[in-house]
Amino acid sequence: MYEQHARPLQGYVLQLLGGDLQRAEDVVQETLLRCWRNQQLASGGQDLRPWLFKVARNLVIDDYRLRRARPKEVDGTAWLEDVLADNDDVDRVLSSLVLGKAFQTLSPAHREVLYETYYTGRSTREVSLLLGIPPGTVKSRLYHAVRKLRLALGVTEVVEEKPVIAAK
Repeated sequence: MYEQHARPLQGYVLQLLGGDLQRAEDVVQETLLRCWRNQQLASGGQDLRPWLFKVARNLVIDDYRLRRARPKEVDGTAWLEDVLADNDDVDRVLSSLVLGKAFQTLSPAHREVLYETYYTGRSTREVSLLLGIPPGTVKSRLYHAVRKLRLALGVTEVVEEKPVIAAK
């Protein structure tokens, strides 16, 4: 059975797997093993090739689905990259201290609007109703508060200039 069906089956599976020879060999082996376990099929005298190809195709599909459901496998060095890429608590504490100091440079009205909008996640309308001020005032205070906060943090805004086209 192996001599008769293994080579064409392996060619078919190899094509399905995009040239991965080791996985193709595993699928062919599993397919022929299932045929051998099913004694009725093996001794029935019927053409096994359609059945073998269908089983092999199903095994490839099952393997594909299993690989997609399982987390991606990584080599042994990936942990080092993760450790180096993570910010530690010291960076977080320093950032919060700098941000807190910059936040204190804002007026109470600006701090209040920033807090309600960004920290609590309220919309402009919700902040307007909560603070009892018009929505336009909320937008204006928010705009100026963000600009002042950027200045306090030393963040510079990049203004893109439009190219000047000379007239002929």
